[in-house]
Amino acid sequence: MAVCDPDTPAYVIARYLGFVCEDANPVVTLRNPFELENWTLPILELVIVIGAILALVHAIRRLRRDGDPTNLALWIGSLVYLFIIEPPLYFPEWFGMQDAMGFMFAHNVFTVDLMYDRLPLYIVCFYPAMSQVAYEIVRALGFFDGRKWSALRGAVVVGLVYQTFYEIFDQLGPQLKWWAWNVDEPFYAARPGVLGNPSAVPLFESVPWSSAWLFATVSFAVLTFMCVVLVKNPTTRGRSIRGWSLTWRIVVAGVVAVVSMPLLSITTAVFGRGDGANLTAQTIVFAIQVFGVWVAGLALLAWQVRRKDPSTAQAREAAPFLRFFPWLFLGVHAVLWIVALPSYFGAVDGVTGVDASPESGSPTGSLPYVIGCYVVAVGVLVLALRRGRRTHVEPAAPDSAEAETPSVV
Repeated sequence: MAVCDPDTPAYVIARYLGFVCEDANPVVTLRNPFELENWTLPILELVIVIGAILALVHAIRRLRRDGDPTNLALWIGSLVYLFIIEPPLYFPEWFGMQDAMGFMFAHNVFTVDLMYDRLPLYIVCFYPAMSQVAYEIVRALGFFDGRKWSALRGAVVVGLVYQTFYEIFDQLGPQLKWWAWNVDEPFYAARPGVLGNPSAVPLFESVPWSSAWLFATVSFAVLTFMCVVLVKNPTTRGRSIRGWSLTWRIVVAGVVAVVSMPLLSITTAVFGRGDGANLTAQTIVFAIQVFGVWVAGLALLAWQVRRKDPSTAQAREAAPFLRFFPWLFLGVHAVLWIVALPSYFGAVDGVTGVDASPESGSPTGSLPYVIGCYVVAVGVLVLALRRGRRTHVEPAAPDSAEAETPSVV
């Protein structure tokens, strides 16, 4: 089964990223971290793997100490989502999706790679680590408190928080050649007609708008919503969700997160695909959706702060995880962004120069957007940790008008 034939997008992009893919191991490949394309790759890899391990430890501690399996459901559910959504992105022809979706992008090779070098281990770790960050920040802020519509409100804010952390990473990756999108751009030096996937346009600088909307916002907002509705809320009401009961809920949550992506892309799909697509209209709709989540999320955050809920239990439970890994993620990415800034400002038409370091001839992301993401990410993290340091006060029971009922979200 061919996975990297000459003059295919996978072949061309692999050469651009600096590796060959013809003889890739179908299971796993190990490499010397000091011999990767550039020094930023193993640093990124290490940070994310550490995050996934800490997230798993935190999830198990929450289950054992607090009796709440929601964090573990979210951690495993992130993997269910990943192993459903990622293989068709790497091998669309295997799933009969070449025409519907096509080859979207290729990752660079890292210390540990799976599936013909298409799936780095750090990507497997990324989703469980970052979903835990977004969920715990929002939970610490008191959104998932069992009141009516709390799951929906919290999921919207998770969409905002996850997007801000994700896009700090996503807007930097193409410049440092952590991956490359299948777009028809001259810096690939490909023969005409080889590259270009209609699903990868329109672009938000170097990143498809669909990535900012579907991968950075929708999928994990939906996954979190499902985990709260199926696992957290029943647990709060006194049910013991374990074994098979927990397993099917995790699988359902992961599947629904995947299904939500094509459903919530209909708003842009109506404007066509390929040569006949109205990219301007799609860009406008994507921007309204992506930044609409900012408006809704920030409004809900302001509303939550004004509520001055005296309960601090959830914030104190989340604090051990939030005190280290989110700061590590933000700090390391800040350093990597600073390192990339000279090449960013020296770029011509959004492409770094031939003498740029650590990578040349690569597309740049949106620095103003990333600065905004940093402001929100740091802000909500500080609020969550400050809330956990407050003197504990037992909350008053919600009145009947706001009480959560089993049939609502």
